[in-house]
Amino acid sequence: MDVYGLLLVFIVSFITTFVLTPWVIPKMKKAGLVGRDVNKQHKPHIPNIGGFSLVFGLGSGILLAIGLSTFLGVFDGSFKLSLILAAFSTILLMTLVGVFDDLFSMHQAVKATLPLFASLPLIAVNAGDTTMMFPLFGSVDFGLFYTLLLIPLGITGASNVTNMLAGFNGLETGMGAVGCLSLGLIAVFLGRSESAIILFSMLGALLAFLYYNWYPSKVFMGDVGTLTIGAVFASSVIVGNYEMAGVVIIIPYTFDFFIKAASGFPSSNWWGEYVNGKLVLRGKQPVGLGQTIMKITGGISERDLVLVLMGLEAIFGVLALLWFRVGI
Repeated sequence: MDVYGLLLVFIVSFITTFVLTPWVIPKMKKAGLVGRDVNKQHKPHIPNIGGFSLVFGLGSGILLAIGLSTFLGVFDGSFKLSLILAAFSTILLMTLVGVFDDLFSMHQAVKATLPLFASLPLIAVNAGDTTMMFPLFGSVDFGLFYTLLLIPLGITGASNVTNMLAGFNGLETGMGAVGCLSLGLIAVFLGRSESAIILFSMLGALLAFLYYNWYPSKVFMGDVGTLTIGAVFASSVIVGNYEMAGVVIIIPYTFDFFIKAASGFPSSNWWGEYVNGKLVLRGKQPVGLGQTIMKITGGISERDLVLVLMGLEAIFGVLALLWFRVGI
C-alpha cells in the first residue's frame, strides 16, 4: 500500500471539490435548483444538487490513482484496474440515478429498484470473495448467490439508507466522511488498494464539501450526493472483501430506515419545529432518527443534532475497526 500515493489522491480530491463547489452554487441558484431549509426559522431556499462537485472530486482522485499506477508504478502489485473501474462505474450509475431523482422526483419504488442495475459492473467482473465471515457462524461460502444476489442487494440497500438519513445541515456529508475514514483505515491495514483509493478520494471530496455544507449550509448535496455516498460504501467493501465492516458502518442508517418504515416512509414532516434556536418534536411519534433524538433530548440545536449523529456513526466506525482488529 502506497500511503503517499493515497495522500496525494486525497489532496487532489479535496482541492477539486473545494474549488468547484463555489462555482456550482450560483449555477444551481440561477437554474432554480434550490431546496427549502425546513429546519430554519424562515425556511430559506438553498442551492441544491451540489453533489456534482463531490462526484468530480471523487473522480479526480480515482483517475489520478489510475494514472499513477499506469505510468509511475504507484500501487503496483496490489492494484487491479478492472476492480476499481467496475466500482467506479457502479458509483457513477448511482450518481445518474440521483440526478434523475433530483430533477424529476422519481417514485420511491423506482428509485429503490434502479440500484440493482447499477451493480452490474461489479457483477460483470465477479468482484468480491464469495466467502464471508460471520460472528458465531464462522465463514460461509455463498457461491454464485453472492455475485447475483448479495452484490445487488448491498448496492441497493446502502444507497437507499444513506439517501434517507438526510436533511440537516452537514449531516450527509459529515456522516459520510466518518464512514469513509473508518472503512478507508480498514482498507489500508488490510492492504486493499482499490477500496482505499475509492474511500480516500471520497473522504477528500466530502471534507471539502463540508466547508460549504456545514451549519448554516450554503449548498445541499441532493440525492446525487447521498446515493453516491451509499454506492461508495458498498462498492468499496465489496471489492475489498470486508463486507461485514460495511454492514457495521451503516447500522445508524439502518436504525433510521426502520423508524421511517414503521411510519410509512414519510416524505414530509420529518424535520423539527424551530423554537428558540432548537429543533423540537411536539405531539407525535418520531418518524426518523433525527426526530427520535429531538424527542429524547427535549429539543436540540440542528448543529448539535448533526454532531450527535456523526458521533453515533463514529462509534460504529470504531466497532468496525475493532471487528477487524486494526491497530490493536
